Amino acid sequence: MTILRTFASCTLPQTQGHNETFLKRWQWACAILVFCAAAAVPPSAQTLTTLASFTGTDGSQPYLANLVQATNGNFYGTTQYGGTNKGTGCVPDCGTVFEITPAGKLTTLYDFCAQTNCTDGSVPNSGLVQASNGLLYGTTNLGGANGFGTIFEMTLAGKLTTIYSFCSVTACTDGARPGAALIQATNGKLYSTTSEGGSSFLGTVYEITLAGKLTTLHSFDGTDGELINAALVQATDGNFYGTTTLGGTSTACSGGGCGTVFKITPGGTFTSLHSFDGTDGDYLYAGLVQATNGNFYGVTYLGGTAKYGTVFEITPGGTLTTWQNFDFTDGGEPLGALVQATDGNLYGTTSAGGTTGAGTIFEMTPAGTLTTLYSFCSLSQCMDGKIPEAGLIQGTNGDFYGTTIGGGAGGTEGDGTVFSYATGLHPFVETQPTAGKVGAKVIILGNNLTGATSVTFNNTTAVFKVVSNSEITTTVPTGATTGKVRVVTPKRKLTSNVNFRVLK
Repeated sequence: MTILRTFASCTLPQTQGHNETFLKRWQWACAILVFCAAAAVPPSAQTLTTLASFTGTDGSQPYLANLVQATNGNFYGTTQYGGTNKGTGCVPDCGTVFEITPAGKLTTLYDFCAQTNCTDGSVPNSGLVQASNGLLYGTTNLGGANGFGTIFEMTLAGKLTTIYSFCSVTACTDGARPGAALIQATNGKLYSTTSEGGSSFLGTVYEITLAGKLTTLHSFDGTDGELINAALVQATDGNFYGTTTLGGTSTACSGGGCGTVFKITPGGTFTSLHSFDGTDGDYLYAGLVQATNGNFYGVTYLGGTAKYGTVFEITPGGTLTTWQNFDFTDGGEPLGALVQATDGNLYGTTSAGGTTGAGTIFEMTPAGTLTTLYSFCSLSQCMDGKIPEAGLIQGTNGDFYGTTIGGGAGGTEGDGTVFSYATGLHPFVETQPTAGKVGAKVIILGNNLTGATSVTFNNTTAVFKVVSNSEITTTVPTGATTGKVRVVTPKRKLTSNVNFRVLK
């Protein structure tokens, strides 16, 4: 266990949408964590490294916000609270955007509510995405011109521009209070969801151009889902797939249904794929990941046979298989999305359970075999962090990166951490985007790219330029077909983590 840098609770996130079960379990978990701080289990052969611990002034409680690795090789994220500014609805503070290097140097890039009445937004609950223009895009849950959240763009140096304020039309039919990250689709537009607003005020799916023109694609009515907190995923068929926290056709769960999985085309044609009934899961905060077998994998926060959540697989046609029922000893209450790593296995976090009750990191094969890799609060005073609510990402060096909302150098009541977790997986390259036509511009992200001598798309040679040690620019070469992108450097051959799809 290595601590490279330090930042400052059992403080309940001030985010709407938590049900009574959530609140009771949060209180119970806090009591457990106080105990575990005094009786922490000594680490044995740990591969987790705490990169930074938040102090409050530089951010607090990175909620469901996955990190993103940018073209400069550094990681970017948000904290829902903390920072130096206060405003209406910010308890106690309004949140931040931060940058952190792989070595653990953290820089606060932006403190929200820097403008009068928080017109620049406040309380960013979701992560960021780097678009093809090199800028970061994200959302805030509150603030903006109308108080119902924003979409913003930001340079890597921290210059923020609000490109859209929600509830800009009568009755907020354009959506309100976005709680999910944006994704950039193959058409260059950004897509995401809102947790409120729309024709029934139960949430929406929307698209927005990089210039800020927003189109509402779907308004939820409850039977097809409500309270959407998860990012979409664009599948290989070009459609978007997502989850809703509540809603659906089942009446087995309190709070208006147990949640759903849905599909929506870029044009807005919506299809409900599955309504959860509690036995197969309940309360979905996390989105889906499409694995190499073509199916989607996700988690439910509650439900299943032991009531502590599940891991499930669902086909594009809607056939669902429950692979894991968490029983708290192996983890419980997962909130963050899964990631499929370069070894083909799925990795994720749980916000509770494990040997200390403070959450876990786990690995699962696509066939459903789960292994608990790490239990948080394994160090005295939870110096390694507690309650990881966001999912993991795999950095191009092969290691995993994530956050916790509590613990760290501030002790059991700390403001959270940023960590890395090494499993021995090899470095790789990542393309932005992951699909395009012949001639399309592509950015290749990696490590130690200086001196690269070759770039190929499924064995078809491409012309390229090495921009920096972490970035190569190229175009899809004539004759390229769908397959891996490979980069040859003086030290090794690097392969892309997913197939690059050559579009017609």
